[in-house]
Amino acid sequence: MLFGHPVYIGFVTLPFAVLVATFIFSRRAEKSAYASIEGQVGAAASVLMAIRKGWTITPAVAVAKNQDMVHRAVSRKGVVLVGEGSNGVRSMLSDERKKMERFLPGTPVVEVLVGDEADRISLRKLQKHVRKLPKTISQVQLREVKARLKAVGGINIPIPKGPMPKGARMPKMR
Repeated sequence: MLFGHPVYIGFVTLPFAVLVATFIFSRRAEKSAYASIEGQVGAAASVLMAIRKGWTITPAVAVAKNQDMVHRAVSRKGVVLVGEGSNGVRSMLSDERKKMERFLPGTPVVEVLVGDEADRISLRKLQKHVRKLPKTISQVQLREVKARLKAVGGINIPIPKGPMPKGARMPKMR
């Protein structure tokens, strides 16, 4: 008898319909966002950057000429190295892992490969996979890890230092 009136039915079904529509449209937007960045260089870094709470993401800590990349994410789950690109990224991941173990002894380092092959994690599942990793270090250890990584620095790009000369001409490209 209480739900027999159309106004009552409207009050009950309208919020539920808005909730369902919001859920459907957010799923579609997420699907199209992943489809637009899939296959591009640095796609894994942009997915990792979407993780907000408690993560420090450093994109492209190691880069190869063929655009293979290794990205670093640091949180209470330890150091997560995410590699994207061809099979040559495996050696870059192992090199970066050795560096991390040298700089941060005792800190767990997890390697994740992103791609569509059988032994890799797809771009759509990367964020969920990284969030599901178990917490292995304390908040105090996390501060120490971040301080050490900040002291070590990032990738050194060979760019000349200092001011640009005023009278110099830029060489012409052939």
